[in-house]
Amino acid sequence: MGSGGFTGLGLGASKQKLFFLPEASSDFIFAVIGEELGLLGTCLVTFAFLVFFYRGIKIVLRSPDRFGYYLGLGITLMVVLQGFINISMVLAMMPTKGIALPFMSQGGSSLLLNLLATGILLNLSHHDGPVESS
Repeated sequence: MGSGGFTGLGLGASKQKLFFLPEASSDFIFAVIGEELGLLGTCLVTFAFLVFFYRGIKIVLRSPDRFGYYLGLGITLMVVLQGFINISMVLAMMPTKGIALPFMSQGGSSLLLNLLATGILLNLSHHDGPVESS
C-alpha cells in the first residue's frame, strides 16, 4: 500500500501483483489499487462504499413494509461490510479471510451475486414511502 504514495504508480505499473501478493487479482485487489492509484484511489473506493451505505440506508428508511426494510438492510450491510472487511484484511487490521472486494475482485459468482442484490435494492427504491399501519 505504501509504495503507491499519494497519486500511485499508474495503471498497470504495480510490482506487487508479480508474485509478491497471494491472490492479487481477487482477495488483495485493494493493495493493487493502492499501489497503482495511490491514496487518492483508495480514498475513492472507500468513499464509494460509504455512498453505497448512505443510499442503501435511505432506501431502507423509505421501504413500505418490514420485509422490504429487512431485505434492504441485509443487502446494504452485506455489500458494505464485505467491502470493509476486505479493506481491513488488506491493511492487516484483520486476519486473512478470503472475502472478495465487492464489484472489484476477480470472480464471476461474487460479482453476479452483488449485482443481483443491488438490483433488488434498486427495486425497493421505487416505493413511495412507509405504509402507515393501523
